[in-house]
Amino acid sequence: MPGRSQSLTSPASPTTATLGYALFATRWLQAPLYFGLVAAQGVYVYKFFKELWSLILRCVTGQATETYVMLAVLKLVDVVMIANLLIMVIVGGYETFVSRIGLQGHRDQPEWLSHVNSNVLKVKLATAIVGISSVHLLQMFVDVHHTSRHALLWGTVIHMAFIASAAILAYMSGPMAMRADRGHKEREEQHGRGDGHGEPGARGEHRPARHELSAPPAPVPVSAPVPVPASVPVSAPVPVPVPAQVQRTPAAYEGGAETRIRAAGFPSRKLLEEFDEDHPRGFDRETVARLGKLDFVTARRNVVFVGAPGTGKTHLATGLGVRACEAGHRVLFATAAEWAARLSGARAEGRLAGELAALDAHAVLIVDEVGYVPFDADTAHLFFQLVAHRYERASLIVTSDRPLGRWDEIFGGGAAAAMADRLAHHAEIVRLEGESYRTRRATSSWAE
Repeated sequence: MPGRSQSLTSPASPTTATLGYALFATRWLQAPLYFGLVAAQGVYVYKFFKELWSLILRCVTGQATETYVMLAVLKLVDVVMIANLLIMVIVGGYETFVSRIGLQGHRDQPEWLSHVNSNVLKVKLATAIVGISSVHLLQMFVDVHHTSRHALLWGTVIHMAFIASAAILAYMSGPMAMRADRGHKEREEQHGRGDGHGEPGARGEHRPARHELSAPPAPVPVSAPVPVPASVPVSAPVPVPVPAQVQRTPAAYEGGAETRIRAAGFPSRKLLEEFDEDHPRGFDRETVARLGKLDFVTARRNVVFVGAPGTGKTHLATGLGVRACEAGHRVLFATAAEWAARLSGARAEGRLAGELAALDAHAVLIVDEVGYVPFDADTAHLFFQLVAHRYERASLIVTSDRPLGRWDEIFGGGAAAAMADRLAHHAEIVRLEGESYRTRRATSSWAE
């Protein structure tokens, strides 16, 4: 795929590559294990209905005491929790260790599946085991008259051991995840440097000192526009500086929602609740309300707002971005011209692949004002690489004054059709119709 063809590392020898692929293919040996767990889940389904039928019969015949009913219900809960544990291992383990499951866009996709890994899976398993142990201990205390003190003592000790092990595992998972993320970023920076002669990292940013990282990030000015020529070439190094709103230090990502919102570089803070729904002559309110639930982010889908200038596209895109920041996602906002400058600069410095990889840290990228500035064929190819790299991997929110079918008017060369195809494949397209809100207000003020 053109968007992933650039690599700065030397290719491996054919023998090494074949051996690596062969070893990687052995992961399929685990597939029968997960299907075996599916069979075990079927056994628990049988056990559940057997216990349920026995409970119903004894209740109907009047043989069920209150203690028996409580114990029987706890057994049913126990079976369900073990089945939940099984499905977590089956689905999460299969996707982590064997192969991706194509659930993107499925309305029933589990929330935890979008960010599951072996570390997260272990913590979830530990907490599930604690829950099962709690049910077992509760059964023992309910039937305390038929349970020996020795059994109660050891049941409590074992349960506390489960709790302690789960707490230790959860505590260890934090530093482990941080080290893994730090190692991943370092590999990206090394990949972006290529020649190893002290060039900037994968993101082309200044590496702050320790005392700089401890300071809170300063608010990012967004009022000054970045001058961009009518057409942005990429055949030579681009003199346009990378805009401040798309350059972030690691310190900008430490903290809560407010820090994420500042780091995103929105031109102004707009909320979905503040959008004037009476202004556009027509738009799909139900779709916008559904997008506000952010399911498209976990499903790695895209959003495209299409409409004339002043119809509220940027407001809606910013509102979704702010809500995503509040939900814990990293977001990055820039106009199409600013993204062109960023990608052009990365390519000129030989770190385009590292730049695209570094952007994976953001669950949502917002590309505003597509169509306001025409681009040449080389810049169109850069945008194609951005769209292709994030295809089914992370979300894009795009605003444009033209439908995707007319993007050949914006992007020179043959990349427009392929770019629109990938962008629209998993996308919600919202069309806004009406006159410019700004023009209407200006006319109204003049009339007064």
